[in-house]
Amino acid sequence: MSVCLPEVIHLLSDSSSHMLVNTHTHILPKTGIAAQKVRVEEELEAYPTESVELRCQFIDGGGRTKLTQVSWIWEPTDGQRDNIAVYHPMYGQSFPNTDFKDRVVFLHNSLENPSIRISNLRMSDAGRYTCEYATYPSGNEQGTTTLTMLAKPKNSAKVVTVQAGTKSVVVAQCEAADGKPAATIKWLASVGGNHSTSSTNGPDGTVTVRSEYRLVPTPTDNGREVTCIVNQRTQERPWDHAMKLSVEYPPSVSIEGYDNNWYVGRSDATLLCLANANPEPTTITWTAVSGPLPDTVVVDGNKLMVKKVDDAVNTTFICEVKNKHGSSKTQISTLVIEALEDPPSAGIVAGAVIGSLLALLLVVTLVVVLLTRSRRQQRRGYPSSGDSIATGSGGSNGGDYGNKARLLFSGSGNNGSKNGTGANNNGPIYTYREGCDAMGTLTEKANDYHHHHLHHPSTGNAPSPHDILLSGEMGEGERRKFDLDDSMEEEEEQYNRFGGVGGSGNMLPPAYHVRRGHGGEEEIDAYLDDDMESQRDGSVISRTAIYV
Repeated sequence: MSVCLPEVIHLLSDSSSHMLVNTHTHILPKTGIAAQKVRVEEELEAYPTESVELRCQFIDGGGRTKLTQVSWIWEPTDGQRDNIAVYHPMYGQSFPNTDFKDRVVFLHNSLENPSIRISNLRMSDAGRYTCEYATYPSGNEQGTTTLTMLAKPKNSAKVVTVQAGTKSVVVAQCEAADGKPAATIKWLASVGGNHSTSSTNGPDGTVTVRSEYRLVPTPTDNGREVTCIVNQRTQERPWDHAMKLSVEYPPSVSIEGYDNNWYVGRSDATLLCLANANPEPTTITWTAVSGPLPDTVVVDGNKLMVKKVDDAVNTTFICEVKNKHGSSKTQISTLVIEALEDPPSAGIVAGAVIGSLLALLLVVTLVVVLLTRSRRQQRRGYPSSGDSIATGSGGSNGGDYGNKARLLFSGSGNNGSKNGTGANNNGPIYTYREGCDAMGTLTEKANDYHHHHLHHPSTGNAPSPHDILLSGEMGEGERRKFDLDDSMEEEEEQYNRFGGVGGSGNMLPPAYHVRRGHGGEEEIDAYLDDDMESQRDGSVISRTAIYV
């Protein structure tokens, strides 16, 4: 269905004649074919500086329509129509609009296919382009193509340097300029803020979109990251840009390095003045409450060094820092203490003491080990309490021997005689009987060359007068030979336990003998274990002990 518009009269003239052509303009639905006779493309997209071809073709099913002329009409806005190209078979081509001159050409010199090309496109070239035929007898036929000009936006983002405060301010901006269609902007941020967006239309149909990110800035927001993201139809993927916020603030100051150990003579004492500020501090100043800085103090920027600690640095140091937004200062009191000793010397002394203690411990351990081994060697060979005096092997075959059967002599003489009596074989023999009472009473027996088994129980006979007399006539030196102390009894009992019950141990006891000491007194010695000698019959006897 078509709508008839006011008649348009085109005057075609040349040198010979004038001809009036009546045409009617039709607005057709966008179907790609105008009234099934004019075929065009419904919509095209293009970018500035590029070229675009607008195709048009007349379709005459019956072949009875006579084509007179074809025109391309540009409608940038509703109600504005401009001829940009005209073709007549007799009069040729015409380009009446100066804005398109030299940029528009016909692709074919034909009424049936009057397609055109527009080069070096501009954003202002967007609009509707109508291919309109003047025909006979049906009148005007047309088809319209909408040309959409696209523009990639010029994207940018930046931070806005602000000062820390209590009001919400713009801290970052993002812009997508001169885009068509309009872009959309989003924000990603790790700070708690909000954003606002605005757009502005350009004279050539482009749109500029701006977005601002706002927050109440604090010193902790300095250096935090925000990201602007731009989406637009002409972009293959979203554009993004990350930024770090810039928040300026006056300094905050602290002093480090004091360890409460500034002793007299120390040479490595140092204080550091640390400032947190944006922008960086312009000046750092060290002073002392007591007045000028001591001569032993050296200042290097934010570092205060003491060449040698003395009473002059027993004061309060102040550090003041300034930048363009203000200043701040802090102080610290240093206490000088007396050095009790040189720390390196103290370490050496401590090492020497520890080394000495370790050496002493090693010596004590060695002595204990040696004494233990010596004691064990002296205890070897003790028989059990059941051994007799003849064999020393647990009472088998009469004629046992043991330590209780070794003889102690009171008189001088040959201690090496076989019968053990020296020159007088009839002399008394004094023995210590295990079977006697708990007091260890010494008893006397005549040397009758019979075997005496000490392990037999006591008969309980009372001592004879001769025994009593003999006991009273004994001198102090002779009594010492028989008064064995309790410690020897304990050693004998320990050996009995070591040798086993019933005389199962094979080790022999040490022998005791009497020797004449200085001053005429007799002393008792113990033979060492190495006086034992093996016999051919397999027995072991002492080379120095005397057996009866």
